[in-house]
Amino acid sequence: MNYETYLCLDQLLTAQRPLSLQNKRPAHDEWLFITVHHTYEIWFKQILIELDSILASLSSEQVEEREMDVVVARLERVNKIFHVIAGQFDILETMTPMDFLEFRDLIFQASGFQSYQFRLLENKLGLRPGDRLVYHEKPYTSDLSPKKADEVKASESAATLFDRLDAWLARTPFLAAKEFAFWDEYKKAVEVMFQHDEKFIRDNSTLSGDEKSRLVGVVHGQRQMFVDLFNERAYDEQRARGEWRLSYRAIHAAFLIQLYRDQPIFHLPFRLITEVLNLDSHLAQWRYRHALMVKRMLGMRMGSGGSVGEKYLRETTDKHKIFEDFYKLTTFFIPRSRLPKLPDEFARQLDFAFKSGR
Repeated sequence: MNYETYLCLDQLLTAQRPLSLQNKRPAHDEWLFITVHHTYEIWFKQILIELDSILASLSSEQVEEREMDVVVARLERVNKIFHVIAGQFDILETMTPMDFLEFRDLIFQASGFQSYQFRLLENKLGLRPGDRLVYHEKPYTSDLSPKKADEVKASESAATLFDRLDAWLARTPFLAAKEFAFWDEYKKAVEVMFQHDEKFIRDNSTLSGDEKSRLVGVVHGQRQMFVDLFNERAYDEQRARGEWRLSYRAIHAAFLIQLYRDQPIFHLPFRLITEVLNLDSHLAQWRYRHALMVKRMLGMRMGSGGSVGEKYLRETTDKHKIFEDFYKLTTFFIPRSRLPKLPDEFARQLDFAFKSGR
């Protein structure tokens, strides 16, 4: 065994086969195009390996603390990978539009939309079929080979990071601790924030009467949404309409963890939520960079594979977000200095404790 055989370099380094060479019209930049896309697929494979290990760790009814540390570390790794692959657009964009057009017609039927690994990745994270942007009024698996289409379709009913995270959050203790009526105290603090926002709008001399009415209406809507967070029936009705996705207990846990993230027991859960938010952001950034690159290369032309090009890719940036609830919760955050103070005994329960056994 040596370096070359261990890494199967013969197979790896001969997998780049430019069609322009086979058609006796060499296009130098096709080498770059293939190399970058090969690299994407290798990184997608690694992300899938990490996600499968994370899902396995979160599958237990009670997840050990040391397992959660591994989960967070592997989510951090996934985010680092997405940071790297987004940076590869910088390399790909050294190819000019006219250089791309030298071989574009040879690969016209091939499209990144046909990457079955990326579809698996989206499904394992928790992107639901009904949340997908419709593409050519066909199932999103229609351009895959039958075998890969079956594999991707099967992943729709398998465990997802979103579902595992929801179940884990729903098991969070302290949500109804008798020592601290958290929600009652927090509601008072948020109501003060809403009143402050309304006063700011009404006292703003730069706004017209219609603008003030509209903005006050927005605040009223936010107030009602906040009230409904604590009415399980109203919240479930909103979930049914697609306004929220996390379960009733999970949304409260996510709220509590982020507000009191300085408490030692919430350090790791807060890191987990942060990495999940980073993951959604990295996916959105990767899609946006992809859309910009397509627009740079093709303008308003149809994309490869017959897609609607830049417009489709740009719209997926917002449409295909998975962990949107965590973003929406920040609507109801208040300054840390105004958080209700935790009673001493309750705060001790959230601390790390060591007993000598004496």
